[in-house]
Amino acid sequence: MKSNVINTRRGFSDLRSIRKYRDKPVSSSRSNKPPKNSRAKAKELVLSLQDEICQGLEKIDGKGLFKEESWRRPEGGGGRSRVMNEGEIFEQGGVNFSEVEGKELPPSIINQRPEAKGHPWYATGTSMVLHPKSPYIPTVHLNYRYFEAGPVWWFGGGADLTPFYPYLSDTRHFHRTLKEACDSIKPELHTIFKPWCDEYFFLKHRNETRGVGGIFFDYQDGSGKLYKGQNLNGSAAKVAKEVGEIPMSWDELFSLAKACGQAFLPSYLPIIEKRKGQKFSSRERDFQLYRRGRYVEFNLVWDRGTIFGLQTNGRTESILMSLPPLARWEYGYKPQSGSREELLTDLFTKPQEWLNDKGLEEKCNPFQAVD
Repeated sequence: MKSNVINTRRGFSDLRSIRKYRDKPVSSSRSNKPPKNSRAKAKELVLSLQDEICQGLEKIDGKGLFKEESWRRPEGGGGRSRVMNEGEIFEQGGVNFSEVEGKELPPSIINQRPEAKGHPWYATGTSMVLHPKSPYIPTVHLNYRYFEAGPVWWFGGGADLTPFYPYLSDTRHFHRTLKEACDSIKPELHTIFKPWCDEYFFLKHRNETRGVGGIFFDYQDGSGKLYKGQNLNGSAAKVAKEVGEIPMSWDELFSLAKACGQAFLPSYLPIIEKRKGQKFSSRERDFQLYRRGRYVEFNLVWDRGTIFGLQTNGRTESILMSLPPLARWEYGYKPQSGSREELLTDLFTKPQEWLNDKGLEEKCNPFQAVD
């Protein structure tokens, strides 16, 4: 069985320079307490990201328009859901905003942060999933959120790419753009958030990643501990231990969410521009629908955002807008030897050092999957 553990040394040759950056004295003016207008600032950020992303997607699609529905939640709060159907590029896609609050936290949060138990809570965020028509344009997901419960607060989020007929150049462009966004705040972040994404978007029952990853972070409260996932023996935890603790202020984490959110369009639109004219047959379409089935499996079985939304009586239509309009399952499917489908199955559903492993060209070249 092939291992899904990546080499924590490979791709992190800059850890020495990061340690020098880390060892600089921390400013005494830094505070990890939220500002008085923390909720208003976080809400304004995710609303602006929703607007910016929707405008960019409508422009590149050229035909599809997002239809908006506002909703209220009986327990407190609400949101606005924007969904596009049957566009020129996008078969279906949704970009949501929510702002919700309540008195009792669901088990999905208490299990992770027991210190938040017993406090009224507040959460706001934007989430997005796009399912293009073409098998050559990847499905993509984004989510950035902010949470408060009494004295407890944190930022979380990330973005990941799920190709069906992958190209190494597209995958590298997506990762490079997100890395630059993280590096604009602190150079340590991407070295941890990238393997954390590989770890989070992993289908344990299939022993494969959902796609080629991107970045993922959660429970970022400025305390200095960057990795707060569950796999303490995994790659992200090992890199975080080597990097050490990095205290961050509320404003720095706000800037991180903003930089990563604003990096989405530059990370994804160039891929659409390159691939939207490529022709495909029923074979490619069938494989796309088959792989979409894996996407459904992850969202319904493993995704904490879906579980949190349902446990807090969120709007079901908005929560499940992440599911594709069409998908298929095939018993015992095995890709043809030497095919692009085999490349996707064997290479692009396993954690890789996409930006640093030069041997990936050799593996992708025989399949015309580099450009």
